[in-house]
Formats: sequence, C-alpha cells, structure tokens
Amino acid sequence: MELNENARIDTSQVEDRRGGGGGLAGSGIPIPIPTGRGGIVGLIIAALVALVGGGFGINAATSGGGDQGDNAAIEQRCAANDALQQLDCRNTLFVNSIQAYWQTALPQHFGERYQQADTVFFQQAVNTGCGAADSGVGPFYCPADRHVYIDLGFYQVLAQQLGARGEFAQPYVLAHEYGHHVQTLLGTEAQMRRQQQRDPGNANRLSVMLELQADCYAGAWARNATGTADAGGQKIFKSISAADIREGLDTAAAIGDDTIQRKSGGQINESKFTHGSSAQRQQWFNQGYESGDPKSCDTFNGQV
Repeated sequence: MELNENARIDTSQVEDRRGGGGGLAGSGIPIPIPTGRGGIVGLIIAALVALVGGGFGINAATSGGGDQGDNAAIEQRCAANDALQQLDCRNTLFVNSIQAYWQTALPQHFGERYQQADTVFFQQAVNTGCGAADSGVGPFYCPADRHVYIDLGFYQVLAQQLGARGEFAQPYVLAHEYGHHVQTLLGTEAQMRRQQQRDPGNANRLSVMLELQADCYAGAWARNATGTADAGGQKIFKSISAADIREGLDTAAAIGDDTIQRKSGGQINESKFTHGSSAQRQQWFNQGYESGDPKSCDTFNGQV
C-alpha cells in the first residue's frame, strides 16, 4: 500500500478530541483495552465489541451530544512534509478515500446522495450521540450522531494481541465503520433493528448479516480505492497490492466470532455470534473486493 504524498489531507472530515480527555458520562462501560500480560479477559471483551457499529455496548437510549474537538494541532501536523509518517494523518487520508468512494458509489449504485460523516479521534473516553463510551468498546459507528469513533491505540491491540499486524488493517477497520454509515443512509440499519424487535430470537443472526454487509462494503471500497482522489484531483493511493488485500482478509479472520471465542478458551457457539465467523467475514470482504460492486453485498437476502 502506497499513499500519494501529493494528496491533500482533508482534516475537516475528522474531529480531534484527544486533547480534551473527555470523561465518561451517563452509563458508559469501563472496559479497558488490555495492555501487556494478563489482559485476556479485557482483550476478549474489547475484541467482541470492536468493529461493531451502531453503538453496541453503549447506552443507545442516551441522546446527549458529544464533546467538542480541536483540530488546530492535527491541521498543522497534516500540512507538514512528514504528514504521511503520522498515524493520525494517514488515517485521516484513509477516511478521505473512503468518503470519496461513497460520494460516487452511493448515487451510482443505490440512487442516493452520500452525506459525509466525521471520524472522531479520542483517547480513553468520549461522549457521543449514543451515550458515553471508553476505549474498550473499540472502533464504532453511532447512528444517532452519524459519527465514526476510534481511539487510534486500538491498532496496537489489533496488531499485538489479535494478530492483525498489517497496516491495511487500519483502512479496513475504517471502511467497515463507514459501511455502517452507508447502512444508516440507506435505512438498512433501522430496518434491521425493527426486525430484531419483531423477532428477538433471531437478533444475533440479523446482527451478523449487518456486520457481514459492512465487511463487504469495505471490500468494495478496497477494490476501488486506487481510483479515489482528493478535492484537487490528486489520487490518494498510488497502489494497493495483493499483499494488502491479504492483510485485510487476515484482519477479518482475526476478529471472527469463532476465533474470539476460541481465544477466550470457550467452546464455539454459533448462536452467540454477532459479527460472523472468521470464514464468513473473509468471504464477504472478498465478495465486495472481487465484485467491486456494493450491490453484491446483500447479506440479508443472500446465503451468509
């Protein structure tokens, strides 16, 4: 994966809330991201809720707003010559690419106008439209305020403790979360929640369908990522290799429900799946990538 050093990093698509240290409010859950040895319980919980979208583990009934960000520092950093060496600037450019893709793909494939969603960088804790959360919930999308939230320290957990070490894991994570944003714009997420209420016995299965569709949308972006450009027409990616796609598939495998259950020392229990097995997550990411068409991501009517 090679980013274009001439591409402009648009920091207006992110909110940097890392300086405020926003404390927990309401009913946030204090689950620490594990570090070092002895953190397996926290690790399993963090992994189970990572990449979930829709505020899983957060008090969705809370409708309060979020903290305010201050982008002054990140704007300066991402305008510097070494911007692509900075984790937050690279992730901002990933966000730019993902949103540039959907700006075209959503009207092209679904006849709907794309509405941008900010990504919020935070540390330790954050207040959101879905309630309060801490870093232990992993990256997530909140439909109530239409923001993606991530503590960038999650990538260290992903690499060191979940085994997804390739850098392409990072844009995969973000593309998955923006897949949830697309589901919100199309009404898929709201329809799925209504189905869960009508049929609670199938709530987990419906959740799996939603998550696998977001994986598929991430794959569709990956296929088209080298065609995305900044506002001035500069391509964002110079190249994405087959090795990068394998890293995406490795990440999908690392966070499959069966893999997480196995790492926790328990039995594989498909009835408890909420995101899909490693094989399913790989299958649907690859479905999106091979087709390059988000319309091929109909997990609700397809065979998951």
